[in-house]
Order: sequence, then C-alpha cells, then structure tokens
Amino acid sequence: MSKEVKKETAEKTSKTAKELQQEVAEKAKQVADAANKVAEAAEAESAEAEADNTEEAAEGAEGEKKSLFGKKEKKNPFKEKFEEMQDKYMRQLAEFENFRKRTDKEKAQMFDQGASNVLEKILPVIDNFERGLAAVPEEEKGSAFADGMNMIYKQLMKQIEDLGVTPIEAVGKEFDPNFHNAVMQVDSEDVEEGFVAQELQKGYMYHDTVLRHSMVAVAK
Repeated sequence: MSKEVKKETAEKTSKTAKELQQEVAEKAKQVADAANKVAEAAEAESAEAEADNTEEAAEGAEGEKKSLFGKKEKKNPFKEKFEEMQDKYMRQLAEFENFRKRTDKEKAQMFDQGASNVLEKILPVIDNFERGLAAVPEEEKGSAFADGMNMIYKQLMKQIEDLGVTPIEAVGKEFDPNFHNAVMQVDSEDVEEGFVAQELQKGYMYHDTVLRHSMVAVAK
C-alpha cells in the first residue's frame, strides 16, 4: 500500500517537479555565464594592464621630473571591471541559492498535499475494515477468516503509520474544534460536560496536519 500511495503522489506532482527542475537548471546556467564573463574580463584586462605597464615604464624617466603632489592617481579599469563582475556573480549566486531553497520547499509541500489526497481516500477502507471486524460474532473471532482479516487490517495500519498517519485521540478528551467535529450532545456519567463522550468516526492526523476530524458526541 505504501508503494501505491507513493506512486500516485509522484504522478500528481511529476509535471510541476519537472518545471521546477528546468527553472533550477536555467538559474544554474545564469550563474555559470556570469562566472565565465568574470574570467573573460579578467583575461582581457590582464593583457591590457601589461600593455599599460610597458608604456608607463617607457615614460618613467619623464614622470620622475614631476612633483609627487602633481601626480594624479590613475584608475585601474581592470580592477573596476573585475569588482563589477564579481558583485554581479555573487548576487546571481545568492539569488540561485534562494531559488533552490524555495523550490525544495515547494516540492516538499506538493508531495505532502498529494499524499494527503491519496491517504484521505484510503480512510473509508479502514473504516469498513473496523466495522467488519467489530461485526464478527464472538464464536467466530478465532476462525481462520477472522484472523486473516485482522492481519490484513494490521498490515494496512502499519503502512499508513509509516507514512506519518496517526489516529486522533477523542473519547475522554476535552472537545477541540481543531481536531473534533461535534455532531450531537449526549448525557454521560463518565465524562464531564464539554468533553467527548463518544467517537462516531475516527479522525486522523498526517504529520502535523488534520487529515480528517473525529466525528464525536459531546457530553452536556
């Protein structure tokens, strides 16, 4: 059952996951292009800087005649270009990292949503199993058929438990609209007013999300 749930969930989210992967690839290409531009600019400006150094050496004798305070500092175009490309590269890299984290979170949310939809459809099957087992006559509870049905039920519950599904506690608990759905009020000597006296349909949680509220009767 776990494999079937995962398969159906994967089919629901595969198209969107492929689109997210394409966007990640495009962002990675942009980062790579920015890095290549930095390298190309560095190579070109390095050659230009060497030419400038040669020219400055030839004019060195004349430059020494000028006053130290009369010299004007020459800007290094290579350094400016490199810093500009480096800043652009770092910004692109940070943008890509944020995009990757966002897409990972979106994919996880889509998987959980798909799994919730599938698991919600399985709950009525579990309800019918429990009704069937409860209806087995006392004298037939040790029969091979009853034992087989009970084993299948336990296997089913083990599978959904491994997926993160757990039952909601109801009877004896204070009524909480976040987990319980009250459909009636009853007189009860066992629980106080405002507490759940009967559970008419079991509720379930999927991790920290309510998969189905418990249908209950509240003591009045």
